[in-house]
This record gives sequence, C-alpha cells and structure tokens, in this order.
Amino acid sequence: MARKASVIIEKDEHGYYAWCPELKGCQSQGASLEEALAHIREAIELYLETLPPDERDVLLSQEILTTAIEVNA
Repeated sequence: MARKASVIIEKDEHGYYAWCPELKGCQSQGASLEEALAHIREAIELYLETLPPDERDVLLSQEILTTAIEVNA
C-alpha cells in the first residue's frame, strides 16, 4: 500500500541532507536533490519494514506542516 511521509531536505556545501520527522533517526543524503530523494525513499521503506503495522499507521498518520515566514534580521 502506498503511504505518504514528510521529508525535509537541506542543502549544504556537501550536497543534500534529507530526513523524515515522523520516523526518528530516518535520514539520508545525496550529491543531488534527485539522489537524496531516492535515498530517503529507500531509507523510509526499510525503516517501515521494521515496524509492526499498527505502529506504522500511528507514525504515518501524524500531520506535519512546514512553511516559511519572513523575519527581520
């Protein structure tokens, strides 16, 4: 069954760092955005394989919202 998971991606001088806030410790990286997305997708799928179905449902039902705000700096 296809499910959705939140992914946060940060760019730095080494490439891209991706992590899934619903799944503590589930993270990956890549030299390009596409590579980082492929790696985090694989990491999430492997992580979910280790969980019982009821725990998987609870973790993936969390609502995580992101936005950007303007601040004075």
